[in-house]
Amino acid sequence: MGELDGLRALVTGGASGIGLAIATAFQAEGARVAVLDLADTGPSDVLYVRADITDDATVRAAVGEVTGAFGGLDIVVNNAGIGAQGSVEQSTDDEWHRVLDVNVVGTARVSRAAWTALRESDHAAIVNTASIASTAGLPQRAVYSASKGAVSALTRAMAADGMADGIRVNAVNPGTADTPWVGRLLDSAPDPAAERAALEARQPHGRLVSADEIAQAVVYLASPRSGSTTGVELAVDGGMQGLRLRPRS
Repeated sequence: MGELDGLRALVTGGASGIGLAIATAFQAEGARVAVLDLADTGPSDVLYVRADITDDATVRAAVGEVTGAFGGLDIVVNNAGIGAQGSVEQSTDDEWHRVLDVNVVGTARVSRAAWTALRESDHAAIVNTASIASTAGLPQRAVYSASKGAVSALTRAMAADGMADGIRVNAVNPGTADTPWVGRLLDSAPDPAAERAALEARQPHGRLVSADEIAQAVVYLASPRSGSTTGVELAVDGGMQGLRLRPRS
């Protein structure tokens, strides 16, 4: 028996990276999985729906397609998101609007569209992907940090509202993860090897977080076995959020 046997799940941003790892882990635990993403093609072994989470009509149509195909919905993972680099001095209004629209309002749009279907489930759960950037001040991440801080606050507000409808809402806070997006950032650095070493050293366990580790945390938060867990953020960051270690000699 898998942790998610018989449950129906929707994962946004599931065509690659953390989202793909979540979709794969959900399938391994017995869930029926649908993926929403902007990519032209997605995983072949799930229900793939191409959707832009910045467009409400598109989101509602995509969620309707998934619930129609599955006969309902039990789990939503709001994983789709975009990054941004730079200080508050360097960031533009267009960048603020773009990142907040995807990371924050996009999370709300998908949740709103799925809420009625989730209300009908006996095991309804929403898991949002926030970030270590929502709890720790990181340099050159002003816009991104603000967006993920909003996701954290939204998670708690949604959890409070979800109590009456039997919908649990939690978030996972990854540290810097070994994903294609981070890989592209490293490739654009003047010295990719040195930049990678600096990112690894920033996390107390001395390495990047794997997408599979994040996915397993999401499985736990989505599983009926965590039925008394709601309104929390689970850090998967190698201790970055809470530990203050002496430098290695």
